[in-house]
Amino acid sequence: MKKKILILCGGISKERLISLETGKQVANELKKNKYKVLTCEPDSTLLQKIKLFKPNIIFNALHGQFGEDGYIQAILETQKIPYTHSGVIASSIAMDKVISKKIFIKNNILTPKYIKLNHQKNKINVIQIIEKKLNFPVVIKPINEGSSVHVHICNKKNIVKKLNELSAYNEILIEEFIPGREIQVAVMENKNLGLIELKPKREFYDYQAKYNANAKTKHIIPVNLNKKDLKKVTDITCKAHRVIGCRGVTRSDFKFYKGKFYLLEINTQPGMTKLSLVPEIASYAGINFIKLIEWIIKDASINR
Repeated sequence: MKKKILILCGGISKERLISLETGKQVANELKKNKYKVLTCEPDSTLLQKIKLFKPNIIFNALHGQFGEDGYIQAILETQKIPYTHSGVIASSIAMDKVISKKIFIKNNILTPKYIKLNHQKNKINVIQIIEKKLNFPVVIKPINEGSSVHVHICNKKNIVKKLNELSAYNEILIEEFIPGREIQVAVMENKNLGLIELKPKREFYDYQAKYNANAKTKHIIPVNLNKKDLKKVTDITCKAHRVIGCRGVTRSDFKFYKGKFYLLEINTQPGMTKLSLVPEIASYAGINFIKLIEWIIKDASINR
């Protein structure tokens, strides 16, 4: 008998639309394969819907804040129903770019140099503060957002303007800009699933490049790397997955420059839209969409 799957999607983050699309794609595929499916928002009715539907598994298709930062995972743990992707601690660590960078550095994983800027404390002499540790251009981004939301490449001329645009965030991550190739690697429970190279038409692989088909980002599989570099980047990815404490499927984002792989971040809940990378990587590895979803479901548990 097919399991009952409750799909959590939507939410209140800036990635709401992507989450809804992920939920829709997963739900359609499960329904085609005779699963009983309920799609649900993480709102005040959630616990009542769980009680009425009595799902065997909760598929977490949420993205961004309150969806992949440990909050919803903590709630799901109280329900004692197996759920997908990473647990409370790994989710909260991976979502916090500063904490995850500290863990990468402690475990000898190369990541771009960075500083944390507090909007209230560091308004004056921001260029001097940056130049003490970094060279321009730099990348600025919120510490707790995903999907390249509000990520900008900045020089001395526009850095103050761009930082002011992010004034709603109390703290901002500023890191050195690494040129080079954009390579993303997927892991299925500590085993390499595969990798893909991206060549965006835009300045970099930002939100539009990720989710707008008109952006015409070029996806390259297989990736042109020699065996040594291929092993190196997949080993780093598996190590990052392990030291953060991730579960299920993750995707790690790299820049490859002058023979070095710089880990930008690890994504604990990769998208499952028509333009998403993990389904594409899985497909190249011989795992179709339903098989990928079923693997994620089979991997679900509590106490993650």
